[in-house]
Amino acid sequence: MKIRNTILITALTIGSLHADQLDVEKDELKFGFIKLTDCAPIVIAKEKGFFEDEGLQVEVIAQPNWKTLLDNVISGELDGAHMLSGQPIAATIGFGTKAHVVTAFTMDLNGNGITVSNDIWSEMQENDPKLDSPTPPHPITADSLKPVVEEKLEDGEKLQMGMVFPTSTHNYEIRYWLAAAGIHPGMYTTTDIGGRTDAQVELSVTPPPMMPATLEAGNIQGYCVGEPWNQQAVAKGIGVPVTTNYDIWKNNPEKVFGVSKEWADENPQTYLAVTKALILAGQWLDETNSAGELVNREEAARILSRPDYVGADYDVIKNSMTGYFLFQKTDKRSMPDFNVFYKHQCTYPWYSDGVWFLTQMRRWGQITEAKSKDWYLETAKDVYKPDIYLAAAKMLLEEEKIKKEDIPWDTDGFKPATTDFIDGVSYDGKEPIKYLNSHKIGNKDPE
Repeated sequence: MKIRNTILITALTIGSLHADQLDVEKDELKFGFIKLTDCAPIVIAKEKGFFEDEGLQVEVIAQPNWKTLLDNVISGELDGAHMLSGQPIAATIGFGTKAHVVTAFTMDLNGNGITVSNDIWSEMQENDPKLDSPTPPHPITADSLKPVVEEKLEDGEKLQMGMVFPTSTHNYEIRYWLAAAGIHPGMYTTTDIGGRTDAQVELSVTPPPMMPATLEAGNIQGYCVGEPWNQQAVAKGIGVPVTTNYDIWKNNPEKVFGVSKEWADENPQTYLAVTKALILAGQWLDETNSAGELVNREEAARILSRPDYVGADYDVIKNSMTGYFLFQKTDKRSMPDFNVFYKHQCTYPWYSDGVWFLTQMRRWGQITEAKSKDWYLETAKDVYKPDIYLAAAKMLLEEEKIKKEDIPWDTDGFKPATTDFIDGVSYDGKEPIKYLNSHKIGNKDPE
């Protein structure tokens, strides 16, 4: 009788501990990531037990590059992954790999920088004396780079710059930064999948962890990448970050958690459980004390510094993760929003974010033909799944694990129009063609 009572009490205890768990279709999962600090929500959801609390056993596996990561999600080798925001969109419309990939969770805002070699930085300083200072004024545009580009062209050369993937935010950000100063970054065409037609600067793909070594070897003279690979250039003394994507587009979307539509359809309860865990991980990462200071980022930086995760020095990862950014060793600036994982309602999958990436694909020719306004909006809705996000958030609210005001419950999925870009151009996600036509460089389409 005593044994039966003990079993009953144990069963009741377990039942109460797991009362909030969903009846998941699959409880052993493999998620992929690239060695960047913004993989943090997946890593923290595992390391702090958020996945486990939802009844999930998750293996988190580093991938060698973005293409392999995407291929492994499509093939089912991975259940989901840390993805470039442009990857689910590009795959769904058939640019590169063709497959329907969806996202119900935006992993972060901001987090990237553009770094140039010491030699290029010296030339930029010569062209703009204000930059010749231990603490030059920011934001730094590409205006002072333009004479460097033109001089190389006169000598029959092109400035070589790296980005991480053709449909990455990094590609679109470095193109935006260059084009805002009148430097043509090149067009994609049906016969030029490298995007170098009419280019005044040659952009090439380099995996993020390889950026500093490729710069040091002289194979490229600058790059756009996420952290910690800009701060690594400062630590090694081989380059100078000149701008961040916060300056190019304030609070821009960066990574998403992507899954195949087939996986999402087959595992709806599992997908909700994963989304719940990721929301809580983002909240943990952005938790602050009464003074507004981030309280968990040092612990996060230590976890990420492990070789099975990002594998960079703790001090290098800590720079940007704790609300600071080093442009030079003499120029350490407070940037509390360099990495945003939860606040500003950032984890919601905004349709307007998807539309922006589509406009950039069309601007630079990855989308080869003009599209209607409705096509942009419908395509974003094919990829971004706020209904899944809101269902997960509602559960967390009922469990009293999040605050009601942190979630945009009644939105139509479009952020308000903004001019928070380095060139001041206004972006309204509901007017993609007007936005496309507002730029001097790039494709223009009839409205």
